[in-house]
Amino acid sequence: MLVYIGADHRGFPLKESLKKYLQENGYEAVDVGNKKLDPKDDYPDFASKVAKEVSLDPEHSRGIVICGSGVGVDVVANKYPNVRSALAATPDQAMDSRNDDDTNVLALAANYLSEDEALKITEVWLQTDFSEEERHWRRLGKIEKIEDKL
Repeated sequence: MLVYIGADHRGFPLKESLKKYLQENGYEAVDVGNKKLDPKDDYPDFASKVAKEVSLDPEHSRGIVICGSGVGVDVVANKYPNVRSALAATPDQAMDSRNDDDTNVLALAANYLSEDEALKITEVWLQTDFSEEERHWRRLGKIEKIEDKL
């Protein structure tokens, strides 16, 4: 699976750890930046790169975006068509986001998660399939109708 990953300075160390995890576990990890620790960088630059790539091929790619709170990158990612980003703080929340909402971008809060917690959340999120239950398809259809009206 192709996984785009990006983070600002606050998420940079966690991005590097997650990138290594992805590569060691058979995922094709594409690091969209930042490529070096830069205290003056801005999270929208990297979240938008991840979300743009996922929006172009939402069936075959996923994304991981990281900043201090996770909120900023989540907001940015959800601006893109075909992207459903979820800010997950626990493995259960990550599982629900995939199972129920078929999320394709995971937002993580570097300031509030340990490396081990973030790795577990990411692992669960990547390994959970969309349930494809009728009620979940129905709800996703309603979201698409909202997007079409915007």
